[in-house]
Amino acid sequence: MFKQLPAEKLRTDRLVMGLRFDLLSLFTTLALLSTTTTVLSDVILSRVDRRIDLTSQIARVTSTLKVENAGPGPVSEILITFPEVQAKDLAYLMAALNEGKGKVKNSGISLPIKAVNPEGMPPSLIFHSVSLPTALGEGDSLTIDVLAVFTHALRAFPEEITQADIQLVLFQDTAHYLSPYAVNIQSLTVKLPKSRIESYTKLDNTNIHGSDIKYGPYENLPSFSYAPVVVHFETNQPFAVAQELVREIEISHWGNVQVTEHYNIVHGGAKSKGEFSRLDFQARPHLRGASAFRNLVAKLPPRSHSIYYRDEIGNISTSNVWDDPKKTELLIEPRYPLFGGWRTTFTIGYGLPLQDFLFESEGKRFLDFSFGSPINDLVIDNLIVKVVLPEGSNDIFISTPFPVKQGQETKISHLDFVGRPVVLLEKTNVVPEHNQYFQVYYKFNSLSMLMEPFILISGFFFLFVACIVYVHVDLSISKSSASYLAKMQWDEVRATIQEVQSIINQCLSTHEKLEASLRDLSRTGDVQASKSARKAADSLLKEYSKELKPLLSFLQSSPQATQILPKVEELVAKERELQERLITKHSTIVDCYEKKIGGRELENRVASQQQKVIVLKQEVEDLHDYIEEI
Repeated sequence: MFKQLPAEKLRTDRLVMGLRFDLLSLFTTLALLSTTTTVLSDVILSRVDRRIDLTSQIARVTSTLKVENAGPGPVSEILITFPEVQAKDLAYLMAALNEGKGKVKNSGISLPIKAVNPEGMPPSLIFHSVSLPTALGEGDSLTIDVLAVFTHALRAFPEEITQADIQLVLFQDTAHYLSPYAVNIQSLTVKLPKSRIESYTKLDNTNIHGSDIKYGPYENLPSFSYAPVVVHFETNQPFAVAQELVREIEISHWGNVQVTEHYNIVHGGAKSKGEFSRLDFQARPHLRGASAFRNLVAKLPPRSHSIYYRDEIGNISTSNVWDDPKKTELLIEPRYPLFGGWRTTFTIGYGLPLQDFLFESEGKRFLDFSFGSPINDLVIDNLIVKVVLPEGSNDIFISTPFPVKQGQETKISHLDFVGRPVVLLEKTNVVPEHNQYFQVYYKFNSLSMLMEPFILISGFFFLFVACIVYVHVDLSISKSSASYLAKMQWDEVRATIQEVQSIINQCLSTHEKLEASLRDLSRTGDVQASKSARKAADSLLKEYSKELKPLLSFLQSSPQATQILPKVEELVAKERELQERLITKHSTIVDCYEKKIGGRELENRVASQQQKVIVLKQEVEDLHDYIEEI
């Protein structure tokens, strides 16, 4: 048993109060209806056997109805009734004839069912009409099986649990078969996944056999009889819910059908609270993670090949495939176990032989493929199926075994001109019972298959022709053309500027030697060495100045150097000014050392010159970088 915190207890109390309110309002409505006599009383259900399977997250209710016509007029249809609170979770409804002894007559063809709204009935009841194959005359009877599949019908109670807790759920229904017709005798069996039952509604003639709860039989029940029952039980079955699934089925007439499925899955059971311990989960997974599911099983069509399983990170290696001539099973294990409220996204893909799914009929080709997901007991909130047809397909027609939202778009792929037509099928609240075959009919000219090879051959042909032309044609520019001459002139200008920059760099290196001689002077006091260094530097700088003169003359005479010439001249001028400042600074310091002048007076004499030297160095460096970029 759970020890609930005050906040958790408040939430569970609200859930119970909500259930009681729904039951009370529905019970009041049915009590009023049961006192009303309608024309529907001509039909009698002589026997009703109901079986509710709660062994998974999907609630499957199978009802075997023996219908009798007690009135004089023929009966061609019967009504199936659901409370509105239950009908909102109805995902699938099917009816078929029954021969008795558990056999379903013509099980491959279900009876037509449509939603109706009989006059005088309250909106809290939802009705569906089942059309009979032949009208029932007075005193005639037949037996039909009705399968109703509900999603999200199991409510987690409590709504939040820790890693160590088991998962308990509530299920609400009626022990009496809700019908607008009187019922002579009826029984109900509720099948649970385990024999552990926290609580259940106890009525007359209620028995428990293992994991089954049996209600009835009950006799002579009036129309709209309702006996609410609530079962609170343990289930640790996977509550895998795909909030969205996008299936893309791409047809290639070259022999392959490629299927790609994008899943966005959440654990729809009791939400996990508190911390998660991987160590406890690995050591005792059945005790410290009983409510989590670690893997999913997908039953793929036989002869599936090129199977992959990946997510946003990349390929996931924790998967296995078993195949035989009848089926291919893919074991999908996410990167981490999924507890209540946790979610994961992944993609699986596989290829199939074209001849197993594409056929021809009356001049048309048609794809015969399954609609739902191959994953066992998966609830899909929103399913989108995309069928990508070959380019050039036309006259498209879709046949589905149940109503779906249809649309069409275009997909551009490799070697396409106008794109490939894509058939869109969308349905909400999908269960494994929807995994039926649908057909997409279309016309396709076989000559269109030659388009892609023709494009490839043409592409290679023109590539080879271009290579031949390139090898044999002289594409060089004439040396007498204006563009060639301009290019040659610019190359000469660029080479000259590089020589100017090289000389400027040599001048800057000489400047560094002058600065180094002053540092040696401050350390050794050798005035003669400093004078010799200055004399050598002055000689080098004069030589560099002579080398610059012809280069500047060439740039001044070249029309290609018009834009960059001012910057080059400014660089040379700034460098000369820097030479003069450095020579003056050097001479001043050496004279002060000869006259034994130092300290504050030496700094005062050199300060103004030093500031100017720093500014000039920065300007020379900026101009040098600017010219280098050009």
